[in-house]
Amino acid sequence: MRPLAAALLTLLALTGCTAGSDPDADRPATAREFPRAWRPVSALGGKEAASEDQRDNLGEAEVVMDLANIGAGTTVADIGAGEGYYTVRLAERVGAKGRVLAEDIDPGAIKRLGERVVRERLDNVSIKTGTPDDPRLPDNSFDRIFLVHMYHEVGEPYAFLWRLRPALRAGGQVIVVDADRPTDQHGMPPALLFCEFQAVGFRLVEFVRKPELKGYYAQFEASGDRPDPAAIKPCNTAKGKTGT
Repeated sequence: MRPLAAALLTLLALTGCTAGSDPDADRPATAREFPRAWRPVSALGGKEAASEDQRDNLGEAEVVMDLANIGAGTTVADIGAGEGYYTVRLAERVGAKGRVLAEDIDPGAIKRLGERVVRERLDNVSIKTGTPDDPRLPDNSFDRIFLVHMYHEVGEPYAFLWRLRPALRAGGQVIVVDADRPTDQHGMPPALLFCEFQAVGFRLVEFVRKPELKGYYAQFEASGDRPDPAAIKPCNTAKGKTGT
């Protein structure tokens, strides 16, 4: 057994050296210029747990759209659109003069959403595939960007928000709906949410808790210049304390 044990020790040593040589080896190459998010991340898909009928019975979408002041002619990006619960309701609210861009990173969700858009003849909806650290939104295009029950699934929040920010029009706002619980339990503690947005140059303009949402509603707008990636100070505790 001694030769085998020696071989295993050698393999472990080599593996440790390889991993230790690049602390960001587990991150997308496109996100490595940004600070790491020191928080766990929920698995994808938790936001689809409740049926659309259950969410409508609570009046969820109506409450969120009213708070976000969505009306005829509004342009909205629905990030992490999933099966399209918000996409189809936003499409009806913004009307023929408005536009909705539905984005997701799951190819299966994109396919099913595309079929739904065709089936329901949503002519004011377009679909886009994003990446985990970049929603790939066109610049200066949206009055509102929705992140509904999905932000806790974003593993690279600083890269994600930094690349999302230019997509807002003047006066545009980002809407977050989430639950106040740990990030690995499909939730986002509000203080940590505020800290991560502030680190990338956003200002909180409204925060309310609503039973219809089973959580809270937060609204942000860009404030000041977008920081250089290397200048972003990450949040290093669940309470949102910004690191140095």
